[in-house]
Amino acid sequence: MSIWNPWHGCQKISPGCANCYVYRRDESIGKDASVVTKTGDYGLPLKKNRQGQYKLTPEEGTVYTCMTSDFFLDLADGWRQGCWDMIRQRQDLEFHIITKRIDRFAQCLPPDWGEGWDNVTICCTCEDQDRADYRLPIFLSLPIKHREVICEPMLGETDVEKYLATGLIEKVTCGGESGDKARPCDLRWIQEVRRECIRCGVRFYFKQTGAVFVKDGRVYRIGRRLQMTQADKSGYSYTPGENSGSRIRYELPERRALTERLSRSDFRSRFHLTPADIAYIAEKGTDTIRRHAQDFVAKRLAAENPDKDGKQTPMKGHPVFIAQHAAACCCRSCLEKWHHIPSGKVLTEEEQAYIVDVLMQWIEAEYKRGQGRT
Repeated sequence: MSIWNPWHGCQKISPGCANCYVYRRDESIGKDASVVTKTGDYGLPLKKNRQGQYKLTPEEGTVYTCMTSDFFLDLADGWRQGCWDMIRQRQDLEFHIITKRIDRFAQCLPPDWGEGWDNVTICCTCEDQDRADYRLPIFLSLPIKHREVICEPMLGETDVEKYLATGLIEKVTCGGESGDKARPCDLRWIQEVRRECIRCGVRFYFKQTGAVFVKDGRVYRIGRRLQMTQADKSGYSYTPGENSGSRIRYELPERRALTERLSRSDFRSRFHLTPADIAYIAEKGTDTIRRHAQDFVAKRLAAENPDKDGKQTPMKGHPVFIAQHAAACCCRSCLEKWHHIPSGKVLTEEEQAYIVDVLMQWIEAEYKRGQGRT
């Protein structure tokens, strides 16, 4: 990743700007971030080293453009064409441009833009529902080849599914707000946008928790250095085709790791088959129990949004129910947390088969132990 800031400084225009990191940083060194100035890095894409080679190379990855301002800021109108000229010349580089001013996009284009350039991705931000409903219709109407949406800082529940359903958006990024004055970011907001992305087959990236993170109604204060790592550890980022049955069909070492994790959970490890369960399995046979498991998974878990999700699996009454709680296969949120099977989508046949395999592995191990006790 490379960063190219051809100018510095910006003007606040919406709620997401209130605690702008550029303003915070500039204020800490006695600088006024509202003053817009051309930087010494203006010509960075064309700068070369002593060997005559470009300083910015494709191997360094995406060039994030204008990260301390807005590329479509009106105060930079006199400098923008020169940037387009450099972007045109460096077709070997991928440029990402993030903007809150998508409404100025059409009047700021180079004359040969056409339907868009292959090496430019435009990222439209929308920090809340109001900004999403204002900016995204404009965004989708414009001639752009690569589009991404960024909900950061995420300030409220934001429904973007109807925009994703157009098939024109390649990726959505969500994240909380950093800094001492950070506003809360609720995990529920992140989860719902993620589900929308899964339903529409769009990449989703959970970038950071923010400094004030709400989970299950509890508020957590998270230090700056942990905000991105905690988001990454959640496993919530999603890429169509990767977070699917082929990915979660663990080989033996991964199955062992999952079993060990479950055994360390006070809640999961308390579940065991009763003598009555052992007798039932002996009477019916494991093939019948497997068919029961297949039926329960198909009817209670496989739907996009299962009825009474989180409460659909009884705590007793059948060996499969006990196994579902013990193996964290009782609801879609548990499947997402423990098995990385995304919620908000219909389970594939392969995913259902994986869940049944996990349940039967636990049941067969418990059955053997139960037989040894009788």
